[in-house]
Parts: sequence; C-alpha cells; structure tokens
Amino acid sequence: MRFGLFGGSAGRKGNEAKAAAKANAERLKGEVRAMLGLSETAAVAVNEIICADPACPGNETVILVMKPGEKTRAFKLQMAMDDVTPEALEEALRQARA
Repeated sequence: MRFGLFGGSAGRKGNEAKAAAKANAERLKGEVRAMLGLSETAAVAVNEIICADPACPGNETVILVMKPGEKTRAFKLQMAMDDVTPEALEEALRQARA
C-alpha cells in the first residue's frame, strides 16, 4: 500500500514550483548582470521574501550585488519574483543608483 507521503504528486508539484522559481531567479540574475555591466567576479543573489511590515504589499523581491572589495548593494522590488518585468527591474536599479 502506498500513501504518497514521499514522491507523490504533491511532491512533484512542489519540485516544479522550486524549479520555476530557480529559473526565474537565474533569469533575473542575467538581466541584472547585463543592465549593470557586471563582470564574472561579481556575485548576484535574487530572493523573494514575505515582508512583515504592514505597509508592504506582501511579497518582495530582493537583489544583492556583491563585488569584491565593495559594499554589497541591495535592490528591492515590491512584487513577487514572477511579476518582475525587465522594465520594473531597470527602474529599481536606476532609482537605487540615483
């Protein structure tokens, strides 16, 4: 008898969601690298968090750019990672550089 606790359809759906989130993060990392003209020595991290502040809309995408010998720069978008468009990303990077 199999109950589906491990590796059942729910597990596959979770794996698909994780794979989609990873692909989306990789897409955003590539766009950040291109928009900022980053070299391969720079590290880029993209994460989606749930903002605990009542003023936040809920999900927030946080992008960290780490260059050797420089302070880490953080860019925040008040939207889920799935909702980040190239235009919204460019705007967030532009505002943070201003």
